[in-house]
Amino acid sequence: MDGDEAAYPAYLPLRRTGELRRRADALWDILHECRLCPRDCRARRLDGRRGFCRAPGARLVISAHSPHFGEERPLVGQGGSGTIFFSHCNLRCVFCQNWEISHLGRGQERSIEDLAGVMLALQRWGCHNINLVTPTHYLPHIVKALDIAAGRGLHLPLVYNTCGWERTEIVKQLDGIVDIYLPDMKYADNDLAARYSAGATDYPKRTQEAVLEMHRQVGVARVPTDGVMRRGLMIRHLVMPNHTADSIRILEWIATHLPLDTYVNLMAQYNPQYKAFEYPEIARRVTHEEYRRVVERARALGLTNLDAQTTGWLV
Repeated sequence: MDGDEAAYPAYLPLRRTGELRRRADALWDILHECRLCPRDCRARRLDGRRGFCRAPGARLVISAHSPHFGEERPLVGQGGSGTIFFSHCNLRCVFCQNWEISHLGRGQERSIEDLAGVMLALQRWGCHNINLVTPTHYLPHIVKALDIAAGRGLHLPLVYNTCGWERTEIVKQLDGIVDIYLPDMKYADNDLAARYSAGATDYPKRTQEAVLEMHRQVGVARVPTDGVMRRGLMIRHLVMPNHTADSIRILEWIATHLPLDTYVNLMAQYNPQYKAFEYPEIARRVTHEEYRRVVERARALGLTNLDAQTTGWLV
């Protein structure tokens, strides 16, 4: 691959060979008995049945799309990250800040052609990437739309912005399609995952396996000289009140299993939302001391590519 070819997003060569369409068709077939995510609910979505995620059968629902300037700085650049917010969610966290979208499914039904048009519109508006927010349960629609949009001139990197809880077998289908993986690593403790995310007891194991596969595909995220990320793994972790020990376990896993220059965004903005007030231990914001403890441990572990946020507003 020459220098010019290397600058292309990963999916363009796959589209030229027809592989992108074949992958889209293979993912679509999974909707006969849906097992796109670890819920493995086997809902017959092509027959109009709703699975655990509550997506309306094989129909596509999008909440919003726009240039977004609240993402990580290397994704935002000057033109913003081209975010597409998909409605519904397979994880269903009790503290979700976007619960109207993820739990209630607020949004508009759109066609696959519409989604392709949205991708191209974000490119026209000057966005640096196509940022797919909560995409797992609509992956077949997304890859079909990507094939259409790439045929019409789409050339932006694709960001897979996920809760992290993925089937590794499905992530492997995205090899050569996704340029930037942006997974959460929410929990290291099975019981916390089950308590706050609708019984997702296997969240730690599944997410660790998926993150390793993501790293195998795209490697370490390193910011180019122009400041705009085009490829790599960018991990997010939200520090939660009363659970710094769990945060530290996640960081220890990263330091042990991934390169020490892995991009890790330690997020301080936890704010109790939705049903969080029903769980006293997470019914407050994280404190300055809690966040500082996690950041200091990350540095002590030798993690060198940290995105540690300002803590001036923390209590």
